[in-house]
Amino acid sequence: MITAIVLVKADPKMIPQCATKLAGIEGVSQVYSVSGEWDLVAIVEVTDYEGVATVVTEHMLAVPGLKNTQTLTAFRAYSKKDLEQAWDIGLE
Repeated sequence: MITAIVLVKADPKMIPQCATKLAGIEGVSQVYSVSGEWDLVAIVEVTDYEGVATVVTEHMLAVPGLKNTQTLTAFRAYSKKDLEQAWDIGLE
């Protein structure tokens, strides 16, 4: 599974509509409204890099009100749950 984090700038008047449209795109698993330089963060989960390209350049960029994106490709995931499980190895 390939995960990409897409930072999104949108027309301020259309942020809720953009978020809803983005969340409806196949391959987009979550959309967050955020503070700071970017308006939305979309999490893309697909099976290959071609899927990332299709979701971002064909589907996401067609969303009305979307102004700009920056795509980050995730290499490795770290979570509290994963760290806790690592300490449990061999303790049983």
